Amino acid sequence: MRRAAVTVRTGGTMQWIGWPALAAAAGTLILATPVELFGLQLPEPILPLLLAFAWPLIRPSLLAPAVLFGLGLLLDVMLYAPLGLWPLCLLVPYGVVLLSRSFLAGQETRVLFFWFCLTSAAAFLLAYLIVTLTGGRPPSLLALLGQVVPTLLLFPLSNALIQRFDDVDVRYR
Repeated sequence: MRRAAVTVRTGGTMQWIGWPALAAAAGTLILATPVELFGLQLPEPILPLLLAFAWPLIRPSLLAPAVLFGLGLLLDVMLYAPLGLWPLCLLVPYGVVLLSRSFLAGQETRVLFFWFCLTSAAAFLLAYLIVTLTGGRPPSLLALLGQVVPTLLLFPLSNALIQRFDDVDVRYR
């Protein structure tokens, strides 16, 4: 008796890591430009944080943390932060989501948004504490909110990435 072939669709690494990482880097560069519209500056969300949440839910990988490290260094340079601050603050949420992946896989968007808020808050709190300790004084809370709020509002981009590659490769479920 002959078995039916099972087709496994796999998304290429460039599709789920490469292009989103390039988009996050480009978005970071664009939003860091000193442009003022009606007296307001462009928001400065931490775009790689969206990827740090989505990538461990899509598929475990050794490449994703390395790319997050590079994106974190880009953030350090663009935001004049101490080198290593944002790579650490991106890898901590990545690790937390990776450890809780079995629980989060297949959850509703509300649950994912709650966990995104939780991991983002942990990343921003860690960044705040490190900057406070290394600088000797705490940074502005308004500047912090200027990064936290736009980052949280961009959760639909992270969710769209998760939904796009959900069930692409069932070997990791």
